[in-house]
Amino acid sequence: MAQTHAIKRYFSMRKKPKIKQLNTLCQSRLFTIEQLQLEFSNGNQVVFERLKANAGRAVMIAAISAEQEIILVREYAAGTDSYELQLPKGIVEPDEDSLQAANRELAEETGYAAHTLKCLQAIKVSPGYFQHDTDLVLATDLYPHKLDSGDEPEELEVVKYPLSQVDALLQRGDFSEARSIAGVLLVLRELGLS
Repeated sequence: MAQTHAIKRYFSMRKKPKIKQLNTLCQSRLFTIEQLQLEFSNGNQVVFERLKANAGRAVMIAAISAEQEIILVREYAAGTDSYELQLPKGIVEPDEDSLQAANRELAEETGYAAHTLKCLQAIKVSPGYFQHDTDLVLATDLYPHKLDSGDEPEELEVVKYPLSQVDALLQRGDFSEARSIAGVLLVLRELGLS
């Protein structure tokens, strides 16, 4: 135990590398590609590239129905050119906090809203290359509330999946998005079902 604390203390005291130069290589509507020239505390100098989201934070919503089902959406994913089953998600608008954004996105994508919302954890995807946070929000005490589909190009298919069958969900080929998998597992832990 003492060794574990010593290791944590060592890494928490580690000095971050200095950014000697930062260049924008490319920019689109959604992303900026940056090149960083870094100098580490041991003198090593390297060049890293990172992808930076041009939007602010995102939210991902794990909505649990009274029937103990998790509400998922099936939507087109351009990166894989396929329809993926995943947790609802979206961008936090400048005038919103994460809980407000979660309830709005939930209503836009699924036709439900929640009386009870709890931010569980910020999730990062590929932090070595991608600078963006997604707040995982647990939504319970649901009620019907449909908002306009927002920025979705087509109506999303809503799928209610029993929590008792999460092991089967995790084996599905169309449920492969890392944030959704992590979100489901974190929610199971939060609900005491893992």
